[in-house]
Formats: sequence, structure tokens, C-alpha cells
Amino acid sequence: MATTRIMPLHVGKGRTESRAISDIIDYVANPKKTDNGRLITGYACDSRTADAEFLLAKRQYIAATGRVRGTDDVIAYHVRQSFRPGEITPEEANRLGVEFAKRFTKGNHAFVVCTHIGKSHIHNHIIWSSVSLEYDRKFRNFWGSTKAVRRLSDTICIENGLSIVENPKPHGKSYNKWLGDQAKPSHRELLRVAIDNALSQSPADFEELLKLLQEYGCEVSKRGKSYRLKLPVGRKQPVWTAWAGYGLEDLQAVLSGKKTHTPQKKTVTQAEPPKINLLVDIQAKLQAGKGAGYARWAKVFNLKQMAQTMNYLS
Repeated sequence: MATTRIMPLHVGKGRTESRAISDIIDYVANPKKTDNGRLITGYACDSRTADAEFLLAKRQYIAATGRVRGTDDVIAYHVRQSFRPGEITPEEANRLGVEFAKRFTKGNHAFVVCTHIGKSHIHNHIIWSSVSLEYDRKFRNFWGSTKAVRRLSDTICIENGLSIVENPKPHGKSYNKWLGDQAKPSHRELLRVAIDNALSQSPADFEELLKLLQEYGCEVSKRGKSYRLKLPVGRKQPVWTAWAGYGLEDLQAVLSGKKTHTPQKKTVTQAEPPKINLLVDIQAKLQAGKGAGYARWAKVFNLKQMAQTMNYLS
């Protein structure tokens, strides 16, 4: 039985292209989860430097086509493919992951397949570059791509005598929700926090509430009978009734004492600043029993950390 999910990887705000792709590559290529790198396969790229090669491909695409996108640009696509426990070996799962990626991208995109064995069920992380090998076009996510991914994965499983999910439940989750607490808070969530803080000061009326919001750095504008709020980063957001508990009528009821304001129970986490990790002592790790696969990963990891240090110092 194989279950699948496709997730576009965006640059996002507050991250560089390099960090966005290296974060996910470093996670899926973790030697502890891939048998010291033995269960990692690259196609049209070196799996140890796939993040750098994906970035180079994007720059060559821009040079060839002149097309440039902003922070919403998709730099790669990520598919997770899980198998029923005890039904498949790690090596076979990796082989099927490679076959899936080649067939789905028609062999026109570089990719890496990392098979994780850390959990009770074996699963693949498949990441392919959004830029084609000819640097003249990009892979575009399409309507129904989730079904297409599942259909191809099911076909490969049936061809290899594996079970499939007969009636899969529809599901969808954004990349930020998939990240969970590590995801950056949205502009609307930050506005709600600003309103919560302003209401905690017990303003006498709506005008005083707006003044407190302005002191917090919130831009307030009025159009007709509606108000719009905007933080330094983000776009103007209307205060309307669709905000449960934060609509114009709700706020006026709270200020008049007719209603008690209850802040939403959602923790807002700030994005962590870029970290420069310590270098891995390769010799010490080898003496502790680590294998050649771990040594290869550690060498690439140390090179990345040294480059990051030089960028920080320069």
C-alpha cells in the first residue's frame, strides 16, 4: 500500500533561495534516516550537491528565458511516498521511488530520492528541480496533480505486486501547515495578535483602539464605513465580519462592554535567524563506528557550513 502527497517548495519570505532548498535537502538526506546515505539516489545530479545544482539550473533558466518570479516562485517539488510496514524492503522502495520520479517528470528534471527507514513504515522523499534539464521550461503544478501522483504510484505498486489504497480519503495541506509550528505566522495572524495586545490596554473607544494599533506600527486607513489594517510587512486587510471575534461589530461590542474578547488560542512563532552550525569531526565519528556514507555526507555538510560562515563574515 503506497500513499502519496505532492508539495511545491516556495522560496517564501524571510528566506534566501539557497536556504529554502538546502533546508529540505538536508532534512531528506539525513544519514541517520537513510542508512548513512546508502538509500539516496540522484538522477541528472549528484545527490550530495543537489541543492547547489538546482539553484544553478534556475539561474541558467533565467539567463536563457529572462523570466523572473518573486518569493512565490517554486524552486522544487516534493513528493512523499509511504509503504505498508513489512511489505517492501528499503532497497526496493528506493528503486520504485526512482521509477516514479522518472515516469512522472518524463526524465526531463533532475531529482533525488531519499528512502527513510527511521519510522515503522518505509517511505520515500522525492524532490525534483522545477527547471528542466534543457533550462528552457519549468514544471508547473496542474489541476488534479495530486490524483495524477497517486494514480502513477498505484500503477507502479500494482506492477510490482504491492497493495494500494482502494478508496483514499481526499486531503490537502499547505506547505506551511505541513511545517507546523516552524511555519511563519501569516499577516492576518499577526494582525490578530496586535488587536489582542491593543484590547488588553482597555481602550475607551474605537478611536483609541486605532491609535494603539498605530503605535504598534499598524497602518490604519478608512474607506467608506470599513477600516483597513496593515503591518509593515503584508498587505492591507479589511476588518470585516468574516474574522470570527475580530469583526468591526465584535470589536465595538467589546469596547462597549456588551461582549468579552477571547483571543484565539494560536501560538505565533517567529522565524529563527540563520544558524551557522559547528563543523562535524569526521575522524571522531568514523572512530565511533560511522561508515563511509556518513563521511561523504559530513564532508559536504562541512563545506556548506564553511561557505555560510564566509558569507556571514563578508
